[in-house]
Amino acid sequence: RFVRPSDGRAQVQLELKGENTCTEAELSICTSSSVSAFKSWSALSCSQRAKVLLRLSGALVQHGQCLCELCDLSHAPCSAPSLIRLVQYYSSWAQLRDSLMPQWTPLGVVAVVLSDDCSFYSLMVKVLPALAMGNSVIVIPGRSTAPAALLFAQLFMGVGPPAGVLNVLTGNDITLGARVAQSESINYMSYSGNKQCASVVCRATAGVGVPVSVSVTVGSICPFVIFETADVDSAVDAVIEAAFKKNKEVRWQLFVQDSVVDSVVARLQLRLTSMKCVSVCADADRLQVDAAVQEAQQQGATLLQSCTAPPSGLQYPPTVLCGVAPSSPCVVTPPPGPLLPLMTFRSNAEAVTLGNHSPHGQAASIWTEDLTLALETAKSLSVGVVWVNSHSVSDPCLPLSGHKDSGTCTDGGQLLLQSYKDRTALNRGPRTPYSRSTPHRIPRGTRSNAFSRSTKHMWTGKACKSESGCSVAVRPPGGGGVLAYCPDGGRKDVRNAVEAALKVQPGWMKKSPSARAQTLYALAKGLESKRRDLAVSINSQTGVSMEEAEKEVELSVSRLNEWAAFCHQVQGGGPLPQSGSALSLPEPLGVIGMLLPDRKPLLSTLTVLGAAVATGNAVVMVPSQSYPLPILTFIQVLQSSDLPAGLVNIITGNKDQLTAALANHSVIKAIWYWGSAQGCQYLQHTCTSPLKTLSLFCQKETEGPEGGLDWTRSEPTFMEELWRKAVQWKSVWIPTA
Repeated sequence: RFVRPSDGRAQVQLELKGENTCTEAELSICTSSSVSAFKSWSALSCSQRAKVLLRLSGALVQHGQCLCELCDLSHAPCSAPSLIRLVQYYSSWAQLRDSLMPQWTPLGVVAVVLSDDCSFYSLMVKVLPALAMGNSVIVIPGRSTAPAALLFAQLFMGVGPPAGVLNVLTGNDITLGARVAQSESINYMSYSGNKQCASVVCRATAGVGVPVSVSVTVGSICPFVIFETADVDSAVDAVIEAAFKKNKEVRWQLFVQDSVVDSVVARLQLRLTSMKCVSVCADADRLQVDAAVQEAQQQGATLLQSCTAPPSGLQYPPTVLCGVAPSSPCVVTPPPGPLLPLMTFRSNAEAVTLGNHSPHGQAASIWTEDLTLALETAKSLSVGVVWVNSHSVSDPCLPLSGHKDSGTCTDGGQLLLQSYKDRTALNRGPRTPYSRSTPHRIPRGTRSNAFSRSTKHMWTGKACKSESGCSVAVRPPGGGGVLAYCPDGGRKDVRNAVEAALKVQPGWMKKSPSARAQTLYALAKGLESKRRDLAVSINSQTGVSMEEAEKEVELSVSRLNEWAAFCHQVQGGGPLPQSGSALSLPEPLGVIGMLLPDRKPLLSTLTVLGAAVATGNAVVMVPSQSYPLPILTFIQVLQSSDLPAGLVNIITGNKDQLTAALANHSVIKAIWYWGSAQGCQYLQHTCTSPLKTLSLFCQKETEGPEGGLDWTRSEPTFMEELWRKAVQWKSVWIPTA
């Protein structure tokens, strides 16, 4: 039901923007209502939940036009057919959940947060899969989507779900989402919108113990590439529609091959003459557009406009800036308005370089009649979606994964459903928001135990001296004598290791799955040849019996063989209901930083190492600070293996200092962390610019080497979950007549 704010506060809705505010008491009522509804909703059978969603699709058929008109008035456009298709797709997954996803457990209460400038479709692509999997949802919409979200909630409650399954809280600040996340009832938060608000949400929720996924769908810079083999007329029509008529969330940049640039410019000028001025959202946006145009002209750019720009107001003509440089401000930080920078290139490699110049990686459009050229370019672009001879096409059955600064989660398809699965392995830790004044914050390591004796790390495939020249003593569990001296690494060691990993990772990624599998099989064989030395190191370091140590080595060999076999299990997408075909391709993240657990030091290390290397990543690993000796012994196996030098890099030392160094390195794409709750909070607060994919596991100090996650299990769901953490997805659309 609709609830009026207790104190009657509200904001006037100008152009259907603005919303009521929410008090703490009302927030508490909302979360308790969601918890009660979750018990009823999750208790329903898959068939019953599917029937509710199918009735919702029928309601959208009847009232979808009204909902979409409201979206248009709110400047959050969305089409009724796309919404109906979305509901029908996830109602099918609701029906098949238990048969295709056995042992599935829903998370509980999911919070979905949007920025003010996000589209209504971006909201629904997160809400519907959460509902289909049996979760209850609290929606915190942005200013543009608030009216449509309230109307959708009314339609949804009219089809008969338990009361409280879907809740909408409106507020005038993005931090309302962080206030919701601090509730003990929230189990997961998903954000969609612009990068600035994403950073605010991530920092505000650091330490509250709730996993947060981010989709930066607003403000991303996307390349539109026209090759000389393209149908120029179709390409120009498409770029006009994409840049000035259709999707206002992304900002397009046009790249044209030198040989056809004159033809493209002539056609652009012809089509612009028939276009009217486009509205901008605010006076500040208009000022930014004027400043960008003037600066581009001063730098030698040529303007193509449909008409002369009015001296003031919120109307501006569609404008193409020809001849701008890739370093121009209108290219690097384009303003929110109807501006399209046009740049030229000579070869395919140059086009890829220009397309990957942006810090964003959401989508790209390629225009060519040469299919081989299209697929080669699509594979080389670091984006989540590539449209071939088309643009802005979407379907819920294909994954949309944000690359680089475009997010840390995958929307669409079965992969999105995995986000709403119960994370039993994740220890959420205490719900204490991160504070820089906390006495346990990172970094606070000291070198009080350091020895002035030089030891060596491993990167570039060989032993290298630690930059500090210091080491720390490794002692047995009960104390006593020194087993070995472990290098005490620091920030400079991390930089060296990342540079080595960055050089070798692109070549490793291009190897075939079969070649990567053979390398891992050889690594497992080398590990087996050193099984006695490794077992002795585990026995002396952790204190377990020799029999238990030998069993861990045996399981480690088996785990590497499993990952070698897993290399061949490449999953992809299939045909779509509309004309054309599409592929969904898993790609490696790049360089992954790993801070490894204490339990089963060898087995846990090879489990996560196998997942990363099998999928084409390079790694910088920090072994357990308490039990590093087995990994130092494993270095001998790595040095004699066929792995490319620099693919696996190992740095030992103070975990807090090395965590800070990895978190602040811009090249690291993801961090897998086993450590303290304070370390988890620090990473959530720090890894927002650029965005990093985080997998955080709170390791209790009382667990010791035998507590926490059970690394001996090897069921498919556990392996697949690790595999999903190591990849990002790219969808390639290929239309046919």
